[in-house]
Amino acid sequence: MSSAIVLINAEIGKENEILQELCKLPEVEKALLVYGVYDLVANLQAPTMEKLEDVITLKIRRIAGIRSTLTLIVSRQCK
Repeated sequence: MSSAIVLINAEIGKENEILQELCKLPEVEKALLVYGVYDLVANLQAPTMEKLEDVITLKIRRIAGIRSTLTLIVSRQCK
């Protein structure tokens, strides 16, 4: 399994709509609306790195209202 954390900057007022769209994606394990430098954080998991890349580039980055993303590929994790 491949995992990533995506940090998202949203257009003002679009945060809740983006959160709802993220939650519809099966690869999104958790999506959070946050305060700070970024507006939303999404934890992703996919069977392969290629599928993970497709989700980020073809699904997440095309959600209306997203201004920019920063993707962190997970190397290791503990429970």
